[in-house]
Amino acid sequence: MLKKILILSFLLGSGAAYAQVAPSVQGGNSTLWVGGEFSSFDSDYDTSKRLLGLGALVDFNLTPRFGLEAEGRWMKWNAVGQQSQYDYLLGAKARLFHYHRFSANAKFLVGGVWITYPLGVGSGSYFAYVPGGYGEYRISRKFAVRGDYEYQFLPTAPGFPGQPSHGLNPNGFSVGVTYRILGVR
Repeated sequence: MLKKILILSFLLGSGAAYAQVAPSVQGGNSTLWVGGEFSSFDSDYDTSKRLLGLGALVDFNLTPRFGLEAEGRWMKWNAVGQQSQYDYLLGAKARLFHYHRFSANAKFLVGGVWITYPLGVGSGSYFAYVPGGYGEYRISRKFAVRGDYEYQFLPTAPGFPGQPSHGLNPNGFSVGVTYRILGVR
């Protein structure tokens, strides 16, 4: 009798253990998005024209609410006298609001900004910290469109010898498209 009970409990117990393993096949909550954007920035050192350019971004969501973002931006169109600004930034992001396919997000990035000033005045590379935010609308499971605003702080700019370095605050807008390459959300 004891032998039959042990065999029956083994058979029933192993079936229950197998049923508990199945959800782990679904994976985690992480997603990876890559994309491109078009940017229009006020350079804060020559306000007669806005700098225009292209950018690339990587958006890695660790959880549905928090993640990391990296971006590179190369702006030299519509420039006065060979001016340009190249940004390479990385940081944290958080989703503040989500409704159906729309989400509003905040981000805080740090990195480097390389500036060539107009008319041969000079050039420099600067540490930047950048608060910003963006709205995103998912047009399908794989594609999303987004609108972005950033306000950059370059505390040591322009840094020319014999001139005060009062800092610069380039700021601007970007619009772009992202594509999900990893994850299920």
